[in-house]
Amino acid sequence: MKQTIFALASAQGRAGVAVIRISGPQSAEVVSHLLGCLPKPRYASFGRLRHGGEILDEALTLYFKGPKSFTGEDCAEFHVHGSQAVLDRLYAVLREQGLRPAEPGEFSRRAFENGKLDLTQAEAISDLVEAESEAQRQQALTQLGGGFKARYVDWRGRLIVILAHIEALVDFPDEDIPQSLSERITADMAALKSEVGAGLQDSQRGRQIREGYRIAIMGKPNAGKSSLFNALLQTDAAIVTPIAGTTRDVIEAHLRLGAYTALIYDTAGLRETKDIVESEGIRRAWLRGNSADLRLWVIDSSEPFAPDMYDCRSGDYLVCNKMDKASTLTDIERFSEDMGLKIFRTALTQSLGVEAILSALQAHLEQQLSLNTFPAATRERHMQRLQEVEAALGRALHIGFDTPELMAEDLRQAISGFDALFGRTDVEQVLDHIFSSFCIGK
Repeated sequence: MKQTIFALASAQGRAGVAVIRISGPQSAEVVSHLLGCLPKPRYASFGRLRHGGEILDEALTLYFKGPKSFTGEDCAEFHVHGSQAVLDRLYAVLREQGLRPAEPGEFSRRAFENGKLDLTQAEAISDLVEAESEAQRQQALTQLGGGFKARYVDWRGRLIVILAHIEALVDFPDEDIPQSLSERITADMAALKSEVGAGLQDSQRGRQIREGYRIAIMGKPNAGKSSLFNALLQTDAAIVTPIAGTTRDVIEAHLRLGAYTALIYDTAGLRETKDIVESEGIRRAWLRGNSADLRLWVIDSSEPFAPDMYDCRSGDYLVCNKMDKASTLTDIERFSEDMGLKIFRTALTQSLGVEAILSALQAHLEQQLSLNTFPAATRERHMQRLQEVEAALGRALHIGFDTPELMAEDLRQAISGFDALFGRTDVEQVLDHIFSSFCIGK
């Protein structure tokens, strides 16, 4: 029999109300002991919590009879006053009753193990708790509600139908395969592989919403990178001086852009140097820039333009700073047109041009990370499983009907990939890793 667990389900720290959640076979017994009665399931009951003649607190108590609960077990919640003294005393009493503190993610794990959630929905709970932007909230709710699951269950079902046809061919090898049937099976596999591939391509969007859209500010020393960083964040997060090489490491900060979250990186100035520390900062700057979703190249417009200093790719932004000291942008404009870049004119010391960049960034994220499409994969684990499915389908198509036994085996591997995606076949170590990242109380 599983041990009954307890945890604080509300935020840490002093509050008007704190929620203590318990789950397990002793839930009804503990509620009856503390409240003096067992409330009607799913109805709130107000009363004094007592233990050994001592009044612990006045509380709202809710009891949930399994399997009609979050975890699928008997559960209860005590809504008590949120002082540390009240919580400490209740924790001590619960331990006396044989309960133990929950591990991180243990409530969600029990819900998963009892079939109340699949693994992707359990992960969505963690994402929802961590959500900071409207887009993160919507994506997590869609995944929690099964929107992510529905598409992949459909794919798995279609795989099973294809496998059934091929296994029938294996069972009756003497029967001639109608050409129309073999063509239909091949077309169905090709279509499914194409859809999985599209889902993989879209997984980057899911990651960008969940983790934040990565924007690196790049450029030569003293061009105004840190000034732009501070201006976008509207705070003095980065040190700004006239001394070249002031920024020597990557500085990261979150920036809200409408419904989305971006991760903004201020990087070291790019130049040739013999300084060991500055060289390491420049190396890290290039690494961050190469992995970024968007780069903002800050250019000192008062100096001659050297295009070889900028490893630009189409879609990057050119932020022409110090426009109050510039004479002409002819060379920069020509370079921008050739490379497919967007130009912004700023004078950051005078706070000019920042609003145009913020507006453009918000519009860019709204276009790139639209929530009006199919829910995307959000985690590396999801992408790995989909890659396994796509690879197995590719092998099956390559083998063809000369050896249907091998085709069937690859299709079974593809189905196993979907099963692992939803936690049907994941090993214990994988589950431990996933749920250990949850907060306590979930």
